[in-house]
Amino acid sequence: MIRPPLPPFDAKTATEKVRKAEDAWNSRTPEKVAMAYTPDSRWRNRSDFISGREEIVRFLTAKWTRAQDYRLIKELWAFQENRIAVRFAYEWRDATGAWFRSYGNENWEFSPDGLMRLRIASINDLPIWEEDRLFHWPFGPRPHDHPDLSDLGL
Repeated sequence: MIRPPLPPFDAKTATEKVRKAEDAWNSRTPEKVAMAYTPDSRWRNRSDFISGREEIVRFLTAKWTRAQDYRLIKELWAFQENRIAVRFAYEWRDATGAWFRSYGNENWEFSPDGLMRLRIASINDLPIWEEDRLFHWPFGPRPHDHPDLSDLGL
């Protein structure tokens, strides 16, 4: 399976890869997201260590059960050859209705076919009031005219 854009990345292709990842995660479809990773992909997500697509699907299914009304924005931070670094923020609410904005950084490494083989994520959660939310769009991908993290001052 080939998943363009392929490494080595330039500014344009790295930005495109980041947006494709953002759109997939905003679909909240674990099986779709998992297909962007190698079958033996390894993750560190906070303190969770995940290996392979089946574990990715289980992890994301549980995540999006807990994190309701999830909306994510990713932004390219740096890139070199087959690696991309992003910063991101997402807003979500828990089962009690409390809202959060989670901030983080990810380091990605890609195989030659464009699939991600390594994902290292560090994330912090900040409680917010509902009226302080900044990510307002219908379920699915962020509209192209919606501000990015830098535009929002995040």
